[in-house]
Amino acid sequence: MANHTGNLTSPDPERRCTAHKKGKDGAKGERCKAWALKGQSVCRVHGGNAPQNRAAGERRIAEQQLEQETRRALAILDVPPVDNPLTALSALAGQVIAWKDALAERVNGLERIRYTDDKRAEQLRSEVALYERAMDRAVNVLGTIGRLRIDERLAAISEQQATVVIGAIEAALAHAGVTGPAASAAKAVAARHLRAV
Repeated sequence: MANHTGNLTSPDPERRCTAHKKGKDGAKGERCKAWALKGQSVCRVHGGNAPQNRAAGERRIAEQQLEQETRRALAILDVPPVDNPLTALSALAGQVIAWKDALAERVNGLERIRYTDDKRAEQLRSEVALYERAMDRAVNVLGTIGRLRIDERLAAISEQQATVVIGAIEAALAHAGVTGPAASAAKAVAARHLRAV
């Protein structure tokens, strides 16, 4: 079944154009029955054919395809659980910064940050948009680390682990009958090794 746009009526409300016809006295009327263009929320008649909207739609489609491919790849990987969220967050911060720096190199290599598409509309290069997003993500991750005081917490965890290990060594020495200066020397050697680690 065709409608005023020449598109087939969409059976899926998620894919329908979100625009509404004008009702009486300029009030909001019935929702448009046309398909929204791919990557967009509106049909051709309601602005989907505008160059900037087409470009934005193409970007969204590319991002969705990349996300789907990544999810498929992750589905077949044996992903280990996160045992220590603090160290995982620190590792993530390193990756975020590395990604931002890699994009910065790409952006610095561009001759222009904007280009004109085939409709003669000026567009921002995708590398620049990705770099801006990477900077926002870096701010968020680093801000989270700052708020959680992760460096202090990791140091405290390391001290607690060292205390537990020294306690286990003391118990083992006592069980083996090693006491006095020999036990103290053994604990000192263990402490030196732990600090080196």
